[in-house]
Amino acid sequence: MARIPLQDELRLRQAQTITRRHFLRRCNAGLGGLALAQLSGGVASGASGFPQIGSDPMSPRASMVAPKAKRVIYMHMAGSPPQHELFDHKPKLKEFHMKECPQELLEGKTFAFIKGTPKLLGSVHELRQHGHSGAWIGDTLPELAKHADDLCFIKSMTTDQFNHAPAQLLLHTGNQQFGGASMGAWVTYGLGSPNSDLPGYMVMVSGGKMPSGGKSLWGSSFLPSIYQGVQCRAKGDPILYVSNPDGMSRSIRRRSLDALNQLNRMELEQFRDPETETRISQYELAFRMQTAVPGVMDISKEPQAVLEEYGAKPGEASFANNCLLARRLAEQGVRFIQLFDWGWDMHGTSAENDMEAGLPAKCREIDRPISALLTDLKRRGMLEDTLVVWGGEFGRTPMNEARNGSKFLGRDHHPDCFTVWMAGGGVKPGLSYGTTDELGYRVVENPVTVRDFQATLMQALGIEPHRFSFPYQGLNQRLIGPANHPKVMHDLFA
Repeated sequence: MARIPLQDELRLRQAQTITRRHFLRRCNAGLGGLALAQLSGGVASGASGFPQIGSDPMSPRASMVAPKAKRVIYMHMAGSPPQHELFDHKPKLKEFHMKECPQELLEGKTFAFIKGTPKLLGSVHELRQHGHSGAWIGDTLPELAKHADDLCFIKSMTTDQFNHAPAQLLLHTGNQQFGGASMGAWVTYGLGSPNSDLPGYMVMVSGGKMPSGGKSLWGSSFLPSIYQGVQCRAKGDPILYVSNPDGMSRSIRRRSLDALNQLNRMELEQFRDPETETRISQYELAFRMQTAVPGVMDISKEPQAVLEEYGAKPGEASFANNCLLARRLAEQGVRFIQLFDWGWDMHGTSAENDMEAGLPAKCREIDRPISALLTDLKRRGMLEDTLVVWGGEFGRTPMNEARNGSKFLGRDHHPDCFTVWMAGGGVKPGLSYGTTDELGYRVVENPVTVRDFQATLMQALGIEPHRFSFPYQGLNQRLIGPANHPKVMHDLFA
């Protein structure tokens, strides 16, 4: 009698070990789950929300709760802007300008660089009220001030990290150490992407340097790697290796992928590893991106009036170009778009990070582009379902740092309070939420932790943050951490 080939024998043994009980347990919470997925036209997914093997892991999935927004444009100012000069108006602090800080503010407190008894530092630049809401906005952001009634300020943000990399990691991955999955990866894992030709999560960096937390800020960690952020470049290919190498045509690339996919499918059938499915999907997405990416990333196709509105210049690396690209990507259905801009660490140790000259220079780089982005989204009817977020990783002290006797003006790191603003995506326009004390040192009303903020953002997109998890290392991992105390800030939304 002829012997069964080894591969067929392995498959037969695997099939024999799957009992009726195993089948019912593994098929998406039973046959009812399969029927529901078919009736709803959606993709069958497991209890964790991840699509079953054989389906597209980036296909759109139903939200867990009613969403306020469809997508996010998150602008992170790496280094953390000084809230006292931009949004948190403190006239009492100005009264005590260059007077010694009260000892009760220093007792038991450790700063990153301040030593001894520092002097209080009143706002170096004027703030004025704007719009019907009377929002306080610094004179260094005159274009943004025109949108005062569109903005929703959270002036009571707090964190427990006072160094850049841990604070950035905590904010964007839910873990102050390396190893957490980024916010954008969680969102695309939970919701998929409407555009099958582009990544669901895209990242752009400006300011000349990477943020302190590095590429882990948009990594996927334990989530399937297809959900990690894809970084776009300002020059050359927008995404590395999106072009075919010399001597390889698109038809040859297609045949190569077909052969590779056939091998991956054989491995998938044998070992049932979801990461193999991810690899197949990534190869196919990369092939489709070769056609889609060059078109959407070419801002030279925009009318000259729009380029001037943003202050964008095709071919250059700038925050302005990235803002325009963010609108183009949002228009094409990219779910989560992050802009990281380096250079906001205003310690006052040199002319570059001096509050008097360095801060206005950085504000000029972002003011016009952000204003144009908000105008453009509103003009296209996209602001109402696009959640725009702006902020840093922590705040700045109300005291002058004066490191090593520096005569420049600057503020040290301060985790106890900072300001973030949002616009669009169902938030209450013109709202100022939370209050700090008269010196802008501590939160005195409506504190919002980093985890509260993460939970709120997830809820706004239709993901229930307390139930949404991924099994890893024996635990149900969540962006908001293991405890149940993070709260969704419902008061921020209309």
